[in-house]
Amino acid sequence: MVSVELGSTADADAVADRWVELAAEQREFDSHLSADANRSAIREAIAQSAVADELLVARTDGGDIVGFVTFGTESSNYEQDVTRGVVQNIFVVPERRGEGIGSELLRAAERRLAESGADALALEVMAANDDARRFYRRHGYAPHRVELEKSVESDTLTKE
Repeated sequence: MVSVELGSTADADAVADRWVELAAEQREFDSHLSADANRSAIREAIAQSAVADELLVARTDGGDIVGFVTFGTESSNYEQDVTRGVVQNIFVVPERRGEGIGSELLRAAERRLAESGADALALEVMAANDDARRFYRRHGYAPHRVELEKSVESDTLTKE
């Protein structure tokens, strides 16, 4: 049995370990984030999310964290006509995928964002991560913005 509950600062190390797993997996889809090198920075961000009640964990009866989600309200210097809630990270350990844990984490984060006044929900997904894109489509997410990227090679910059 797995329960989804608010995470605490006491969970920061375990969730940081899970985030490192997430970042390492995302390298397969061309993410530029270094997994281990960012562990201390993400641990601090996770602790801050816990303090702000913006961290949910999926915990087994034995206390192990098998998934997590972080989220918050988008902040900007620009006036917007909606308040956007943003899901920043969602992860379930590979051996527990397909059990509905990710869906439960996402729904719980969506509820908390709606309760805090969000009018719209947003998240990012790696373009090449077809499984994640299918998962989010099943939950009603559709493309809103598209980020494009190209590699900078010295010979292409010097050619006229």
